Amino acid sequence: MQIETRLSDQLACYLDLASDEAKLSAANMANIDTPGYKAMGMNFAAEMRQAISDVNRGLPSQPVRVTEVGGLIARPDGNDVSMDREGLDMAEAQLKFKTGVALLKLQYQQVMDAIHADGK
Repeated sequence: MQIETRLSDQLACYLDLASDEAKLSAANMANIDTPGYKAMGMNFAAEMRQAISDVNRGLPSQPVRVTEVGGLIARPDGNDVSMDREGLDMAEAQLKFKTGVALLKLQYQQVMDAIHADGK
């Protein structure tokens, strides 16, 4: 049996975006020594708004829009990745993911409670 609600679909999008954000930070970290590499990022809030809109309209999820992160200081080799910045971004993405998992568990527990309410 598959149980889905609009909120669970929205939370799934949230988890996907948090995962994408962590992957971007990991890719940036992996390219710290690549000359000329520019740090890539995404606008999490804008992507979440778009994902919720798509879920509400029953549309499939769209690919995440990834852009160069502006305003970073480049080293002489042209690379602008900062391990400190990426570490903070990774930690934030992990917190978002953990929060999403907790909310999704709560949502499923509420659904299960509603299903079993007649038996109480």
